[in-house]
Amino acid sequence: MKFAPVAAALALMLLAACGEDGAKAPVTGDPVRPFVARTLAGGEEIRLPEAVAGKVVVLRFWATWCAFCKDEMKSIEPLWQKERERGLVVLAVNAGQKAEDIEKFVADLGITYPVLLDPGAKVARAYGVTGLPMTFVVDREGKVRHRILGESDMEGFVKMVEGLL
Repeated sequence: MKFAPVAAALALMLLAACGEDGAKAPVTGDPVRPFVARTLAGGEEIRLPEAVAGKVVVLRFWATWCAFCKDEMKSIEPLWQKERERGLVVLAVNAGQKAEDIEKFVADLGITYPVLLDPGAKVARAYGVTGLPMTFVVDREGKVRHRILGESDMEGFVKMVEGLL
């Protein structure tokens, strides 16, 4: 059924735009917003900013129905593999879907970076996410350096991230 992805996208956009706290997306120079989420693989609890202190972070909000998320998530994998030893952390925050709905999607893409669950899209709302994908790049001091709404140019994205490592 094609209506379900469209309805889910509209629901997410409405939730993000009318978040419980009316959150606006962080801008350049803002500190990373704290949150706690569990990983898809193993249910490990990840706490920001503690879990990423001193690291460069790509914080990516996505969903399985997002047309631009699939290829970009797959394109981030080689960057993660190459740069994680230099302090790159990639956290793919799934905006509101159930684990069983995203496991096959992630496995099919061969993603090895952490995928975080965001029941009810609470983290997405706290970050003012108004569309997917939405990506924040955070420096080693915990400050947002880049915000990307929608699909990004991978060459430019890699330069952006490597410039902070």
